[in-house]
Amino acid sequence: MSASDFDGVVVAAGVEVPYSRQPTTGSTGELLAQAFGSLLHESGFSAKDIDGLGVASFTLGPDHGIDLAWRLGLSPRWCMDDCHGGASGINLLQHAIRAIQHGDANVIALVSGDQFQPSDFKNLVENYNLTTRTWLRPLKNGGPNSVFAMLTQRHARRHGLTRADYGAICVAQREWASLNPKAVYRTPMSLDDYLAAPLVADPLGRLDCVPVVGGANAILVTRNDLARGPGAVRMRALKCLYNADHQMGDGLETSLKQVAADLWRQAGVSPEDIDLVSVYDDYPVMVLAQLSDLGFAADGDMCALIARIASRTLPVNTSGGQLSVGQAGAAGGMHGLVEAIAQLQGKAGDRQVKHAKLAVVSGYGMVEYRYGMCANAVVMERA
Repeated sequence: MSASDFDGVVVAAGVEVPYSRQPTTGSTGELLAQAFGSLLHESGFSAKDIDGLGVASFTLGPDHGIDLAWRLGLSPRWCMDDCHGGASGINLLQHAIRAIQHGDANVIALVSGDQFQPSDFKNLVENYNLTTRTWLRPLKNGGPNSVFAMLTQRHARRHGLTRADYGAICVAQREWASLNPKAVYRTPMSLDDYLAAPLVADPLGRLDCVPVVGGANAILVTRNDLARGPGAVRMRALKCLYNADHQMGDGLETSLKQVAADLWRQAGVSPEDIDLVSVYDDYPVMVLAQLSDLGFAADGDMCALIARIASRTLPVNTSGGQLSVGQAGAAGGMHGLVEAIAQLQGKAGDRQVKHAKLAVVSGYGMVEYRYGMCANAVVMERA
């Protein structure tokens, strides 16, 4: 396979409905509809042009993708619901590309997002899957924080890292967020601020844990000949691998480790060629794990990798990432894609990476009972 496998398909636009820390009104369906409307405005397409719809959400129920299509006035030839959490954005993109290539649709809107009330989030954490409900909820484990605290402990022991090392990632992403008017958390953060934050699950403090917000994202995928105006983004490679080790490993490697070589071979580039990276960042440890798996720390030197992130030599999560922008449920799986699209289109404002031409975006998520089951990545370039 090669980059030519994606010929004829481009991403024309990506949008984000500004995230909100404590939403009190509106519904998930209304947020997704707002994202859809913004996507049409950004891309120049109209609703009648859209013949495909993909939806990722934890709280849209009892509605599904087809219900949202009806509410949006769409009559799609292709419709898909996704349930891959932090991997949902790239998963939807993979299916949308193939649908367009095979003539099932020409212009596909992919939307994702959630509006959480306190009861919604409590229900999601306690009933995330059957394993969680049966084995973890009775232990009152408090959701993923305790699981990833243990994973961070293992990672720190293996690589000789301290809390300050993980904090450097949070501080760096907050610096990026200070340049992003849509980030929920923009107040400057020092390493001392990070270390002084209350512990949640040792060694994780409050600032290690992704803040829950409400919001939505959307991207538009279309046939290349239908794209309107400049700024389209092409895919050079896309790889997915789910449930690679059946929860039998230690969680310190994702399945990106197994697909990275093929990803770079298909893209025809290497990590050294990449201008910016968006990795799924529910916790700082997973930023390091995914970057390492993708080849950005080929020698295994985590301290050197952290230094590159902190100095912005390697632009990582230039929006501020979910750790500062917030995690809007399933929208978290698309947030990194939207940021990469904005950077490649030269629309990132004060945080714009100069001469950004190539980006890699990763997804990670759907924790079983020890760590995430799903990981995927896409290499994108400015058309």
